[in-house]
Amino acid sequence: MKKVMTALFAAGALVALAACGGNSNDNSSSGGSNEKVTLKFQSLAFQKTTVAATKKIVDDWNAANPNIQVEYVQGSWDSVHDQLVTQFQGGTAPDIIHDESADITGFINQGYLADLSPYLSQQTKDAVSQGVWDTVSKDGKIYGAPTLLQSYVVFGNTAMLKAAGITATGDSLSWDDLAADAKKLTKGGKYGLGWGLKSPTATMLNLGLNFDAKYFDGSGQDAKAVVGDAELEVPKRIHAMAYDDKSIDPTSLTQGGTDVLPGFYAGKYGMIVAGNYVAQQILSEAPKGFQWEVLPPLKGTSTKQAANPQTLSVPAEGKHVEQSAKFIDYFMKAENLAAVGQGDQLIPSTQAARDAIQKATGGKNGWEQTLASGTELTKAPFQSVDNYPKWKDQIATPAFQEFLANKTDLQALGKKLSDGWGQVNN
Repeated sequence: MKKVMTALFAAGALVALAACGGNSNDNSSSGGSNEKVTLKFQSLAFQKTTVAATKKIVDDWNAANPNIQVEYVQGSWDSVHDQLVTQFQGGTAPDIIHDESADITGFINQGYLADLSPYLSQQTKDAVSQGVWDTVSKDGKIYGAPTLLQSYVVFGNTAMLKAAGITATGDSLSWDDLAADAKKLTKGGKYGLGWGLKSPTATMLNLGLNFDAKYFDGSGQDAKAVVGDAELEVPKRIHAMAYDDKSIDPTSLTQGGTDVLPGFYAGKYGMIVAGNYVAQQILSEAPKGFQWEVLPPLKGTSTKQAANPQTLSVPAEGKHVEQSAKFIDYFMKAENLAAVGQGDQLIPSTQAARDAIQKATGGKNGWEQTLASGTELTKAPFQSVDNYPKWKDQIATPAFQEFLANKTDLQALGKKLSDGWGQVNN
């Protein structure tokens, strides 16, 4: 409970900073016109802390900008892609769109999103690394402001790690050491690792960069599937832990990313692998006295993972592109990104916001390792592919699921992933 109160206090402090920022932002006046407009901002925030932080940012903006009012609209990650397809075709998309870079690639190539380059301040442009800007840009134009980034991290049950003599130190955790630790923790009816991989594709492709996996070569609809040893390394290692070492609970492989948490709390698993946002859920619901930690970033040949940031975009056919972009520029201020980042336990896209979280938390509650896991986030090939969402849903997810259920072999998995691209990319 003490951890929860500490996190909420720090988040509250950051939101308060955001309020101060709202009253002092020189660029927050009306967007080049005295016309009073109301902008619909569809947010996909779902953690209570992040929803509160996002609404606070909107309220502060509205208080300082009487001519540009923002209306908060609640959206859902589960339906946003199909919803936006319908809205773009019908001309009813919200003025400010919350999504992620991997999903907006097709919309960019189809001309549905506005170029934000003329409207974002130089301060905002300088605050984000070029590698992250690359995930939301095309031909030198910016089509989305990157806000928060996720990495996949290993969470450990501190008591079980200590009992097994496992000490997680250093700048990284090799996949070999992960397997060895999981095997050491597997005894007495308990597993070393629980891994919710019901929706496995994003995990496989993101962590695949640990081994320089590409999966695709080229961009747009001209991209070719690339599925070789590097691309199959992560699924091969997970499969080996589950069925050779028997250190991963095979049932967990059929569960959602957070469905493994009750087993984690109960000591059924010594470790779990999940998106770093899960830390917020652990903070809010773990039993009193439960001790946990985030282990160093996973490493193959590197600790690289895909930078697939959450994004804020504006429809190209929107009536208030300039005003919408001004709100986005305001949202990108360090104190605002820090507030929503801490609420979601996600990594802000700017160093200033990351520094604010480090200062507010002291690196506790997994933040030191979480922030470290974001140092090598980079653009992945799949983020330049138009039909990636279709391939992910129709081909990759069922293929990975079948492999993780031990119903097919590695060679068949590779063939399905490669041949399936030809089926959906036409």
